[in-house]
Amino acid sequence: MDILTDLEKRGLVNQITDEEGLRKHLNEKQVTLYCGFDPTGDSLHIGHLVPALLLKRFQEAGHRPIALVGGGTGMIGDPSGRSTERQLNSAEVVLGYSEKLSQQLAKLLDFDKGENAAVARNNHEWLSQMTIIDFLRDTGKHFGINYMLAKDSVESRIESGISFTEFSYMILQALDFQQLNEKENCTLQIGGSDQWGNITAGLEYIRRSSAGEQETEAFGLTMPLITKADGSKFGKTAGGAIWLDPEKTTPYEFYQFWINADDRDVVKFLKYFTFLSHDEIADLEKEVESQPEKRVAQRRLAEEMTRLVHDEDALKQAERISEALFSGDIKSLSGAEIEQGFKDVPAYHSEEKEPALVELLVAAGISSSKRQAREDIKNGAVYINGERNQELSHTINKTDRIEDKFTIIRRGKKKYFLIRYV
Repeated sequence: MDILTDLEKRGLVNQITDEEGLRKHLNEKQVTLYCGFDPTGDSLHIGHLVPALLLKRFQEAGHRPIALVGGGTGMIGDPSGRSTERQLNSAEVVLGYSEKLSQQLAKLLDFDKGENAAVARNNHEWLSQMTIIDFLRDTGKHFGINYMLAKDSVESRIESGISFTEFSYMILQALDFQQLNEKENCTLQIGGSDQWGNITAGLEYIRRSSAGEQETEAFGLTMPLITKADGSKFGKTAGGAIWLDPEKTTPYEFYQFWINADDRDVVKFLKYFTFLSHDEIADLEKEVESQPEKRVAQRRLAEEMTRLVHDEDALKQAERISEALFSGDIKSLSGAEIEQGFKDVPAYHSEEKEPALVELLVAAGISSSKRQAREDIKNGAVYINGERNQELSHTINKTDRIEDKFTIIRRGKKKYFLIRYV
């Protein structure tokens, strides 16, 4: 099965500038392709995984991917898919963001794979060297105002307003494609469906700038917008975006996002994000239909994605935390795992390492009063590190403290509280 057929079966193709031509191009030679990632934040999120992993799919098919970090375009801001102007960041901030994104992309692609090793580039390299006169004379002259106004990214903003800065973004992205085409023989640009206008502008610029010379063969391919069956935005939870940076979204939280995938979405996510074969995915789809309560497909999805983005150790840790929370065996967790698993529960900092349980319940706001605390303990509603405690005179001791740093108290079935000792 060729790469384009595989992508189509996975639902990863939205538009192609010339499908027949691209298929022939891919089947006849090793193709260099690129995708751009603007550093608008200090981490990629899971929405960036589709294009990043598409680069990886092409690499595994023998082609040569370029991961382009937009150190230059990131200082301008892409209007595509937005109804308002982006806030501009300083050069220092964009540089810092660029370095972090480059590190994350390096974990997803193979930069040591011989003839088709991935290549990292930053468009600040060529954009920062251009003068305004060079830009207007050599690049701007190839773009008609009417042509630019007809692009969705611009047309949708005309009424609400768009600055010249963002209006010029498509020219800068077109210049990226032309530069990579000229310097790296890059003939394919990929991106999300909202990038279609920018990609076709790049193809037009390559055609116009090479007029009179041998015609350059170049193509564009976009992926569909990811939607969730329940109508909520993909990649968002009550706690915010799902980031690839483990400091922003812990591996446990990352694992939980995937394992909680809706039955209506899980097969689509397996096709989009994993490298499982079509036969394996078909078998998992049958599991969803016949035994949805076992969540076999969700577990496989969570395993594949956590291992891919983080590593095997992070996956094992996420699985241990999940199992401990399910079984109630909190004491089996390490301090680092406690930090991950209980990151978002209410926390209380105790200066005393051996407080009376009744006093601690009140001080931490777990029980409203000493009387209520005694009732909670007596009624068996209080658990210390997963174990029920009904001793009214109990005092927190060394065995109640995990690594001498934490105690997890549960009141009732689901209300967890993290006690930190300072």
